[in-house]
Amino acid sequence: MAYQQPYINQQPMATMGMKAGGNRNALGKPMNSDGKREWSHGLCDCFSACGTCCYACWCPCIVHGKNKQRVAHLEDKGSPEPDGGSCCSGACWAHCCLQTFFGLGCILQCMNRGEIRGRYAIEGGCCGDCLASLCCSACDLTQVSREIQLEEQSFGRY
Repeated sequence: MAYQQPYINQQPMATMGMKAGGNRNALGKPMNSDGKREWSHGLCDCFSACGTCCYACWCPCIVHGKNKQRVAHLEDKGSPEPDGGSCCSGACWAHCCLQTFFGLGCILQCMNRGEIRGRYAIEGGCCGDCLASLCCSACDLTQVSREIQLEEQSFGRY
């Protein structure tokens, strides 16, 4: 008589160390042959998120800090930041100091944009990140924020 394995009618549950996650391609953008996709929103679509765009124009350090904090929470906790990110984080102060004293806040934005591209499997490269951060800082910050927001919304809490 052959050994028969027991029937399992339930998916395995998460264990310690496993992180839940949201949908990193919430709009279902098609992937190319390299497994990359386009941004969910174009760089010049920043006016569709007018509030974030205004913040990014007048207080880019706040938007940068919130973006960093929101992504860190998604990575560490596997869920959206409950408060939407603090405006006085270390990333905010670093951006503020670099921008105010040296006009180089775009360096931090460029690095963050690259991290976001990696997290969401978005096509592009370092040169494009630098150009977007340098030439259109507010649009860059808004685009990054909207990409994070889509993942947060996929949890169904926003």
